[in-house]
Amino acid sequence: MTLLQVSNLKTYFHTSRGKVKAVNGVSFSIEQGEIMALVGESGSGKSITGLTILGLVPKPNGKIEGGEILFNGENLVEKTAKEYKKIQGEEIAMIFQNPLTAMDPSYKIGNQMIEIIRSRRKMTKKEAKEEAIDLLDLVGIHDPERVLASYPHALSGGMRQRVMIAMAISCKPKLLIADEPTTALDATIQKQILDLLKKINQELGTSILMITHDFGVVANLCDKVAVMYAGRIVEYGETQDILHSPSHPYTKGLMGAMPENQELDGGGNHRLTQIEGTPPDLIQLPEGCSFRERCDYASDICETAYPQASYRSGEGSQMVHCYHTKEVI
Repeated sequence: MTLLQVSNLKTYFHTSRGKVKAVNGVSFSIEQGEIMALVGESGSGKSITGLTILGLVPKPNGKIEGGEILFNGENLVEKTAKEYKKIQGEEIAMIFQNPLTAMDPSYKIGNQMIEIIRSRRKMTKKEAKEEAIDLLDLVGIHDPERVLASYPHALSGGMRQRVMIAMAISCKPKLLIADEPTTALDATIQKQILDLLKKINQELGTSILMITHDFGVVANLCDKVAVMYAGRIVEYGETQDILHSPSHPYTKGLMGAMPENQELDGGGNHRLTQIEGTPPDLIQLPEGCSFRERCDYASDICETAYPQASYRSGEGSQMVHCYHTKEVI
């Protein structure tokens, strides 16, 4: 059953230079109990997509200009701020990229967790503290009493991220948006956090939207993947299909930039793939395909119009926006 259906979503920012088309016609869906990745370079619109779904578009410049966000059949775009507040945290929750800035530095962890739990669930302070201890235990913190009595700055990056995850699942949301939750962590802690998210997905049945730039994370965790570039999704489908046979030059370039996707040569001097150039200005997007100025396959047709969606294995499977799919494969 489909939990989230995003259709032609557009989120723009109004500036003195013009409209920044941060999210420019994005469409995807997430089934109940599914993990989906949103992948792309910094500035591609991934985080703004997540914030838009959660109803946290930065004001006053940010605005949803069009599209639908159907969550359990209800269009969230049509809801008022008061109606959205009932969904935030309780139905949809977010793990932010930097837990230190996402938590209040002047309050102890225990005070923050208890306040969150009591604001959404009818509990006494004692019951909320017991629930907080159970949540910290669930996310692998073995000394929850000490953590509850600590301030955020007193914890390591990995511990803070676990606390953030515990806060996010405290109201048992149906959808968890994880915005690059492993970016600032070392490899060992990264694996532990990813294993924890997989555990939450399996044990609680929570659907997860994983925002990342790392195809290694996608390969180990996600069922589906949407590749985002310049505010649009350029390729979308089952993770294994895209990993084994990327159809868009940008997807292929991202995967080629990952060390684990390179074949080791005898001398160990094999260079990683580099995508030349930089992403386009989202205020003045080029005509046609947004990626054409960085693409090795670009031709005259790429300047005419943005390519329509094509499907590799029939309707609804691996989707790509590219004029040169056959050459990429």
